[in-house]
Amino acid sequence: MEQHFIFSAPGRTEISGNHTDHQHGCVLAAAVDLETTADVTLNHTNQIIIYSKGYPKISIDLDDLEARASERNTTTSLVRGVTAAFVQRGAVISGFTAHVSSSVLPGSGLSSSAAFEVLMGTIINELFCDGHFTAIEIAQIAQYAENAYFGKPCGLMDQMASSVGGMVFIDFEDSAEPHVERISFDFASAGHALCIIDSGADHAGLTDEYGAIPNELGEIASRFGKRTLREISERDFFAAIPDLRGRVSDRAILRAIHVYQENRRVIKEATALRKNDFSAFLRLVTESGRSSWMYLQNISPAGSVKRQPMAIALAMCDTLLRGRGAYRVHGGGFAGTVQAFVPNELLDEFVRGMDAVLGQGSCHVLSIRKEGGIRVK
Repeated sequence: MEQHFIFSAPGRTEISGNHTDHQHGCVLAAAVDLETTADVTLNHTNQIIIYSKGYPKISIDLDDLEARASERNTTTSLVRGVTAAFVQRGAVISGFTAHVSSSVLPGSGLSSSAAFEVLMGTIINELFCDGHFTAIEIAQIAQYAENAYFGKPCGLMDQMASSVGGMVFIDFEDSAEPHVERISFDFASAGHALCIIDSGADHAGLTDEYGAIPNELGEIASRFGKRTLREISERDFFAAIPDLRGRVSDRAILRAIHVYQENRRVIKEATALRKNDFSAFLRLVTESGRSSWMYLQNISPAGSVKRQPMAIALAMCDTLLRGRGAYRVHGGGFAGTVQAFVPNELLDEFVRGMDAVLGQGSCHVLSIRKEGGIRVK
């Protein structure tokens, strides 16, 4: 009789730190109670086979783990990339079959891709590596797969939050060994619900929009002979703005201003939560959202006029919250979701109002999950 192994990895929510991770900055993130799961059996072949409801079968040969241009932006590339990263680290892997299901909807802004990558990493780590690799290392492997195989120049936040679990403050100054600190805070005890609102827009076709952010920030860093903004003091950056103008785009400069300010905000938010100062935390969340809209400019794709679903979602949050709670763009931006902290007494009205404009079921009330990627049995 075949032995079945069950694995689970959570989606994540970005509490704060919008597009700071790829600049080796600071973030607040949390695993949430939506998950990607796999029922796994060893198949005694040299192939990894993945079945996911509604998607084509994935099959990769363990003797063929080179990145393929034809697989860019596909789930197959993530399986191949995660597997390759483990083999590069000395893992000996045999074939398995996984039946995957997920409540982390693709394009929801809750990082279904990171949850899937962490799930694959957890399977390989537990079945073939005796759990040798840490949650941080699994996150780094997942990021490698997304960068080198999938083709998306993402930072490490999504994978780290899914892999580690709970709510975490992460400082990526040393990306090889990031500082990770768990923060214990219950939003429900503060009388607020954590909501993720689906704008109805899809991430598909937006890789260039996402990639433009680190690329533009990289242009600024290169003017200082550096790779990321974290290597350049905020004082030196602001002093150089007159010289930077005309050499880089004004949008790049504005995006850099966001990153510097956002890093300071994340540190202040973590401090506020440690001190149980929820009102200060909410004020900082609102500041973060305004900065993303004004400076980072990741609400609507460039040139998009007729459809601006993220902007509509944010405007509805502003209208329904009436100066209470807080709201901000969530994750990569341009499409996907908005995050809101909603006072419990406004929650029913808030959900009804968002659903009326964006569609039934667009507003999700979430809880933080303590566990990251795990083997269930």
